[in-house]
Amino acid sequence: MLSICLLVFGIGTFAFLTLRREQMQLINSARESSELLLNTIERSLYNSMRIGNTEDVKVILEMVGQSENLVGVRIFHPHGVILKSSNPNEVGRVVDERDYKLFLDNKREGVFTLDGHGEVLGMVKPIYNDRQCNLCHGSKSRIIGLLNVNYSLTETRNRIVELTKLFVMSTVAIIGFLSLAISLVMLKFVKKPLNQLAKNMARVEAGDLSVRMTPEGKDEIGRLIVSFDSMVDRLDRAKKELENFHFQQMERADRLASVGEMAAGIAHEIKNPLTGIAAAITVLKDDFAPEDGRVQIIGEVLEQISRLDKTVNDLLFFGKPTVAEPTCTDINAALKKILIFASQHRGGKNIEKRLELAENLPTVYVDPKQIQQVFLNLFLNAVQAMQSGGTLTVKSGLAKVDGIDMVQVRVTDTGQGIPPQILEKIFTPFFTTKAQGTGLGLAISHRLIEQHGGRLSVVSQDGMGTTFTVELPAYCPGQPGYCGPDAPEASAA
Repeated sequence: MLSICLLVFGIGTFAFLTLRREQMQLINSARESSELLLNTIERSLYNSMRIGNTEDVKVILEMVGQSENLVGVRIFHPHGVILKSSNPNEVGRVVDERDYKLFLDNKREGVFTLDGHGEVLGMVKPIYNDRQCNLCHGSKSRIIGLLNVNYSLTETRNRIVELTKLFVMSTVAIIGFLSLAISLVMLKFVKKPLNQLAKNMARVEAGDLSVRMTPEGKDEIGRLIVSFDSMVDRLDRAKKELENFHFQQMERADRLASVGEMAAGIAHEIKNPLTGIAAAITVLKDDFAPEDGRVQIIGEVLEQISRLDKTVNDLLFFGKPTVAEPTCTDINAALKKILIFASQHRGGKNIEKRLELAENLPTVYVDPKQIQQVFLNLFLNAVQAMQSGGTLTVKSGLAKVDGIDMVQVRVTDTGQGIPPQILEKIFTPFFTTKAQGTGLGLAISHRLIEQHGGRLSVVSQDGMGTTFTVELPAYCPGQPGYCGPDAPEASAA
């Protein structure tokens, strides 16, 4: 529609300007004809008046006045009295005021309407008093008369009207033809393909990736259709790959679930006998004297049974975690208490411990036992990473993450660090680099922090040490977990 409007405007403007130019040419043609006739009459009259033959002047005016385009030809005095005329009846009368006004305004021509003749072009040309005219007219007056011609513009106006009609009809016909042609072209080559493309895009959006289109040309629409088919092809391939990957993941998840259920069942069956074995060996140990060498062997057995018990407990917790019992917890007090437990580890005696705890931290709404499990696991991992000694730094503070106040705890060791190829796998269940590890400690810690609405992340440089960062939401009034005046008393885990 916009293109048709622009077409109408452009053609209409061009036709209007062309019509105006043709009209001006017709008017100029009439003016040139009148001026040529006026000059011819002037020369003829001059030759006759030079020899004093006034009768010839009258004949010339009457003969010229017979032209159908001339309304009147006359000579009038500068005072306005008609001296000679093609119409003898007007001799001695006063010339028409509009013709006389042309002389007074020092104009050569003018267009006005005469009764009975319509629109005429009036032209006035002075007849100057030359030396040869002095014999009859004397030398006092510079202008002895004014030659006046009234040229009828009726025929010119009729031609202008006909030309205008022709231009209007031809312009309307051209605009109608071009509008129809453009509409058909736009409908066939633009609107129809675009509508079909829109329908096919809707089908693709609904999930039907079997849609294909055939381009009918090599224009922009054709290239758009080719691009659309290419896009749908890639989407179809991506969907199939994703479905295949999802099917594989579901199969793997199903197998893992089956293995997990079986492992949990086996762990549950192992746990009870382990407890009985540990109790029986402890009784046997009491029957031996302290200096007996078998006491040391029995102690090693008990230690291995304890390790197996921890593995079974981790496996049971990962397979079926306990329900959290959150309460308002003072994170600084919890960190101090947990660090004391970690210091009892046999490898922790050569480790320097640093506590950099921010004061007046808000409490967090967490399960104290589960948070103790998380930080104890992080502290023990840090101690085990510094077998030759080092520094364990525990730093707490308040940070704003995505506009939310978070209590942040950083656990940093000065061990060998974690290689980049291993770093991205440390939170994967059953992944471990320790000879006696289960690979569940960090996976359980990561799950517990996420269950509390927090985040556990790690940064490590190989050979430079590792930093684990725990972020837990601070209290928020009006929300679950708000530790305000009416909340439970804060726990130190």
